[in-house]
Amino acid sequence: MSEKRLKRKKLKNKLFTKNRLVILNEDTFEELFSFKLNLMNVFIVATLGAIFLISITTFIIAFTPLRELIPGYSSTKLKKDATELALKSDSLTLALKKNEVYIKAIRKVLTGELEYAKFNKDSILASSTDTPSKFDFSPSKEELELREKVAKEEKTNLQKVKVKKH
Repeated sequence: MSEKRLKRKKLKNKLFTKNRLVILNEDTFEELFSFKLNLMNVFIVATLGAIFLISITTFIIAFTPLRELIPGYSSTKLKKDATELALKSDSLTLALKKNEVYIKAIRKVLTGELEYAKFNKDSILASSTDTPSKFDFSPSKEELELREKVAKEEKTNLQKVKVKKH
């Protein structure tokens, strides 16, 4: 135990012992400037300098266009262009499906599988579009009962809050 204490005291003495850093002119041995330092001060200054450099680098990367040079980051223009291209490709796919249905119908007419009188471009295009199924959005009995129950609970809670305030 005393060895640990001795080691701690030696370390403390090394960290807080004052040393002088002197810069001299080599030709004239004139002292240009000097500092009184200890190891703890040097360690603290080095740590703060490292933190400062890291924070400045992070700031530069995060808030300037330099982040686009890092793999994984993309520019906002690139994201916007990708979204526009996705929308265009969806509309082109839909147009292609419509054209394919139309061409199949014309092929049937030309080969004689379909009579001309039954052929109508609007009906073909209408059959190619996907119509959403109709859904009844009216509330069910259970939902109406739940709404009434919740409304009653809210009224009682509001009354309790008003009573507590007065």
